[in-house]
Amino acid sequence: MELEAAVRTRRSEHRLLDPAPSDEEFTDLLGWAATAPDHGHLRPWRWILVRGESRAALGASFASGATDAETVRRETRKPLRAPLLATLVFVPRRSHRVPHWEQLAASGAMVNSLMLLLHDRGFGSIWRTGSSVDSVGTRTLLGLAPHEGLIGWLYVGTPDPTRRSVPRSPVPVADRVSRLAPPPCPASAGPGDGRAVTTSTR
Repeated sequence: MELEAAVRTRRSEHRLLDPAPSDEEFTDLLGWAATAPDHGHLRPWRWILVRGESRAALGASFASGATDAETVRRETRKPLRAPLLATLVFVPRRSHRVPHWEQLAASGAMVNSLMLLLHDRGFGSIWRTGSSVDSVGTRTLLGLAPHEGLIGWLYVGTPDPTRRSVPRSPVPVADRVSRLAPPPCPASAGPGDGRAVTTSTR
């Protein structure tokens, strides 16, 4: 699949079936996704793959802070919506010259590349977060260190073949793009002039 076709056709898949990529296939695709822009090549993340009965344990951790039966039921069932839940743990390098926000941005770039690679391989995925990223029970189950954070879960599997794929159009972004205008020539610049301004590209 060409890159542009992958970008045009990838969707967040809400219904995911077996099979999911094996641990080996996931790791292979991750190796390529990890080539995404990453200042300092810090790789400030790690993945925990959750499959099979382990999904029930994760669901129990999601529900551990719930106080009503309906919330417990809903949270418990969440991890069962895909055969593989790839858990992304943010492992920032503290006191590093590359700032925290940039390390987080690099992690996001890696995830986007991974989702496109999964789509190209015939798998579907959807990125999910929610209050469980801050759950003490979930952090304990996954064995997170105090400085590590949960970014969320990539639910992965095979797209439902009965789902209708609705074509989409590019997002209108012209109002989000501007061009930096050159400063005025020194001969015509008045007192206090010399500041560049932005102009719309439209």
